[in-house]
Amino acid sequence: MGTVVSWKQLLLRALDSNSSLKHSSFFQLATVGSSGRPSNRTVVFRGFQGDSDKIQINTDGRTRKIEELKHCPFAEICWYFTDSWEQFRINGRVDVIDGSDPDPMKLQERENAWFASSLKSRLQYLGPNPGLPCLSEQPAQECSPDPSTGPVAAFCLLILDPDQVDYLNLKNNERLTFTSSKNVDGVKCWNSEKINPVGCTSLANKGFSGC
Repeated sequence: MGTVVSWKQLLLRALDSNSSLKHSSFFQLATVGSSGRPSNRTVVFRGFQGDSDKIQINTDGRTRKIEELKHCPFAEICWYFTDSWEQFRINGRVDVIDGSDPDPMKLQERENAWFASSLKSRLQYLGPNPGLPCLSEQPAQECSPDPSTGPVAAFCLLILDPDQVDYLNLKNNERLTFTSSKNVDGVKCWNSEKINPVGCTSLANKGFSGC
């Protein structure tokens, strides 16, 4: 074990040093389907929940990932920063918050996330069910959501609560793992360990992160 900077601080630094790249806010979210097969897609980072280390993701409640998360609530983020050559793999449990959630505080978080989104982003939740066959060759008519209206039924907020993080820096050939546990008071604590970045040195010289 060692005393090192937290994974959240490392992530915030990576976001800052790669801020000129629009794709730096995109990452891959992997889930497990009911068949046991992996399922993966690119989503957008919507910030942390308050001052915590929980990661927010907006999504359409009609997508396959929602059923997958209801079947198995665990997921992993893979996030690679192309300028700084840093990779974060963030594993944790996902809380799915839709309009039927009985918790008023969670519903408020969902509403806050909705109003924090651009009007263009909100528009996608008014379209046809994603993943279903197109019934018409004609383009869907555009709707303009009322800026003052709250979240539509399809809008869903995902909160990933991390419990394991694997950090890899290919520029200095450093790899750290962070594992969470709870102390006697039930407060989450993080432990870190430096591990070997197996086989990464030669790949780093080529700018490849397949570790």
